Amino acid sequence: MPSVSFVTRRKFVISTAAGLALPWLAPGESQESGPWAGPAVVKRVYLAARRASWPRPDLDLKQEVADIEARLAELERRYPGEIRLTGGELLQPDADIAAWIAGAAAADVVLAFNITHGVLGTLEKLVQSGKPLLLFSKPYAGHDWTHQAVFAQKGMKADVVASSDFAELDAYVRLFRTIHHLRHSKVLLVSPPAARPSGEGFGKQFGTAFAYPTYLDLKAAYEAADAVRARQAAEEFIRSAVRVVEPAREEIVNSLRLHLAIQELLGKERANAIAIDCLGGFGRGELPAYPCVSFSKLNDVGLYGVCECDLDSTMTQLLVTSFSAMPGFVSDPVFDTSRNEVIHAHCVSATAMHGVGRPGSPFMVRSHLEDHQGVSMQVLLPPGGAVTVARFSGPSKFLVSTGEATGNVDDERGCRTKIRTRVANARQFLEGYSAAIASGQTRVSTRDLLHRVVFYGDHTAAIDRLARLLGFQVVREV
Repeated sequence: MPSVSFVTRRKFVISTAAGLALPWLAPGESQESGPWAGPAVVKRVYLAARRASWPRPDLDLKQEVADIEARLAELERRYPGEIRLTGGELLQPDADIAAWIAGAAAADVVLAFNITHGVLGTLEKLVQSGKPLLLFSKPYAGHDWTHQAVFAQKGMKADVVASSDFAELDAYVRLFRTIHHLRHSKVLLVSPPAARPSGEGFGKQFGTAFAYPTYLDLKAAYEAADAVRARQAAEEFIRSAVRVVEPAREEIVNSLRLHLAIQELLGKERANAIAIDCLGGFGRGELPAYPCVSFSKLNDVGLYGVCECDLDSTMTQLLVTSFSAMPGFVSDPVFDTSRNEVIHAHCVSATAMHGVGRPGSPFMVRSHLEDHQGVSMQVLLPPGGAVTVARFSGPSKFLVSTGEATGNVDDERGCRTKIRTRVANARQFLEGYSAAIASGQTRVSTRDLLHRVVFYGDHTAAIDRLARLLGFQVVREV
């Protein structure tokens, strides 16, 4: 399969989302300037002591800044539309740091350069502002980079690059975009009020917005959806499937009509993600159809549809998909220690698991397995290559493991879509499963412990960097 660059996939996400005929954009906005898809705003700043001794007492500060500015201009040219550089001030100890911080409110990230030693006081004030900060420390610039591990231990949002090669900033461009993406995303959570998850913690940590439409809102959008258009979409969906197994044609039409309703609701709310208590909602008669097909279609184009109103899994997808362009597969893991394997199973899966904008995997149209009703999909996920398995446990902790995708499992037990993975140590994974979630709690429900999200590729290095920039802890499960 040919390689697709990150930028190309990002542009595909934006243009495809716009192609859903949703009112995503305000009047005058272009397709490329949707609220979650704009360039990361990076405010650069230079830090120097009033009197430098290291790296040398006669250092030409203006020339040092000019040299770095030239490198940053080159970086911005390499990533058009991905980052927008602002700022460029030289801050010394007598500068008004508070005013500078206030002026950085619109920035997603602060990119700081220590020009001399002796800038710790200024650096600490910038980090204490709560704005994600990346310190780029050239050799001989100074020793204040030594405090990075201290910042991390305190959960502060900071990372460091210590290098003579400015190309090491390239890996951070997509991560800066993730920070922007999280700040400007909006998640809709549909569930009974008593079971409504609170987005307050994630909102405070990452800036993500949340709204809580009701089942009645969704039903109204369903009733208003164009029945002719839904039928046409259903026919196209049936033609694209390998085969239809259980569902009747009218059930498929209902599922596509719900998809139109979900699109309308997302557009009305100017949101890019939705999670629904689907099992309960359908069982109580509050949902006219299962949203499995809609969620698959949303995830295929870089938007987010997540089942069981799982907030942690939703935020996991927003984080990883935004920098990797890989949709996430929310799963119920099944262990087989005799084979050193974990099978990931669920009735909702994207087809484009190898990348937004890439050809989707074949699928069959099935009923939802747990009640043999409605419509779901059995996606024949591709074997081969590394997978990253992850999930937030609240906004300050991120569980992660890796494995190898070895093949599909075709079994009428468990959920419809199943992918087999080989892991480093299934027994160790099993024995410590969810220990980080349940720590200190007297009792945690199975549902709260179970889900993990599977992404093709090994994304652990990027996750580690984001953890430092965004101030959350990474826990290796295996």
